[in-house]
Amino acid sequence: MSTLRKFAGQTMIYGLSTIIARLVNFILTPLFSRKLSTAVFGIFTTMYSYASLLNALLAFGMETTFFRYIQKKEDNKQAVYNNTFLIILAISLCFLLLVLLFKQEIAHFMNISDPDLSRYITYFALILVLDAIAVIPFAKIRADGRPLRYGMIKLFNIFIFVSSNLFFIVFIPWAIKTDLSIAPYFSTWYHPQWVGYVFLSNLIASAVTLLLMIPELLKLKLRFNGPLAREMFSYSFPILIANFSFIINENLDKVFLGQLLPDDIAETQVGIYGLSAKLAVFLSIFIQAFRLGAEPFFFSQAKEKNSGQTYAIIMDYFVIAMAIGMFGLVANIEILKYFIAGSSLTTSMENWKGLSIVPILLLGYIFLGVYMSLSIWYKLSDQTKYGLYISGTGAIVTIVLNLVFIPSYGFIASAWITMITYACMMILSYVLGQKNYPIPYHTFKNLTYIVCAIILSWLSFYVFGRNLIIGNGLLLLFLIGIYLKEGPQLKQLLGYKRR
Repeated sequence: MSTLRKFAGQTMIYGLSTIIARLVNFILTPLFSRKLSTAVFGIFTTMYSYASLLNALLAFGMETTFFRYIQKKEDNKQAVYNNTFLIILAISLCFLLLVLLFKQEIAHFMNISDPDLSRYITYFALILVLDAIAVIPFAKIRADGRPLRYGMIKLFNIFIFVSSNLFFIVFIPWAIKTDLSIAPYFSTWYHPQWVGYVFLSNLIASAVTLLLMIPELLKLKLRFNGPLAREMFSYSFPILIANFSFIINENLDKVFLGQLLPDDIAETQVGIYGLSAKLAVFLSIFIQAFRLGAEPFFFSQAKEKNSGQTYAIIMDYFVIAMAIGMFGLVANIEILKYFIAGSSLTTSMENWKGLSIVPILLLGYIFLGVYMSLSIWYKLSDQTKYGLYISGTGAIVTIVLNLVFIPSYGFIASAWITMITYACMMILSYVLGQKNYPIPYHTFKNLTYIVCAIILSWLSFYVFGRNLIIGNGLLLLFLIGIYLKEGPQLKQLLGYKRR
């Protein structure tokens, strides 16, 4: 099936840069955990949680709307490009103005004990605006089929981010310690343990990224198509609310940890939770890579006769890949945990208190991935209101359960609630989708692989005490079983012939 090979190729190309970028961020985690205290890392986690909430607002659902409408309005793609960009630009500039006017009030609301919080807020406002302005140019690059350009810009972004962090967090302290000739200059303004250097590095990277997209920006025409915009708003507004609700599900637990727990433990709990969540990043990377390839591909296939069967087959192998990813991470958690080790044994033991939630978070990511694949039904059928209902339900579950359980159970409750929320959203999307836009998914088969991953992860983590040899032995058996079951069919689907 050439279609499946095409999808796999797109996912690999568009996802590779994201995978590398997220892996580099993952590798930076030991640097942050050693150079920053757990409490300071809690500020880092909280700030990025708020930023994720606001990202959805500024994007306004326009990325998905862009892909949908360039497929619907093939004779007027320029107007779609102009409208989606100008809408985001207007929203972003209004947001920036409001944040700069009220940053002191925002700092008071966030309840973080750091005298430089208002400066962090300014940095993040600028980061969010720059990233939002880049959303539609990035979408155009994907729609135009230029994966190499997309990947190079993304990789350069992470290169700038990493280089800046190494400069601020590693090079300058080393220069001061070894008394280099430039050390007196650095000593006049450098502050060890200042988390603002991470945020400043992000700001520099976002600014450089937008400069690299000048060729795409020059293709814009500052003409606004009002009638088309009204039609696009009716499609995008439910997606905006759905995306915002989804981001709430993803990040509000970290915000609640900071707000609902006593001040003397809140930042530490957020830090431990944030560091533990980093160990689940690989599955998150795969889901992001899948989304980058899937969204434009699914829209392009909507008019094909056998599109439903194609979506079902893609779901099969997506679930298998996630099941392997989940168990592979759990089986090797004794190695991965050193990525969140601290600068001393005491700090490392503190950071490792959250290891028990990693399998729970990984299972939640599986449910999230399935939900993201399922969600194509309401986007293709222009019934985006259902995305609002599903994500809204998930947000309500997240808010209520966090308010009830965080004060008693802390970050343990946050992990379980995240998993439960994504399970609810997955089930609700499947039920509604089969009623309104049926796709012939192989539900029993997919559930079987997920259950196998859960059982094997439980055995490896709890029964065998995270033993690397036993865990990886079970992983090898799992892979052999999958190959024997799926190998011949997958080769046939990808068009490989036996010799």
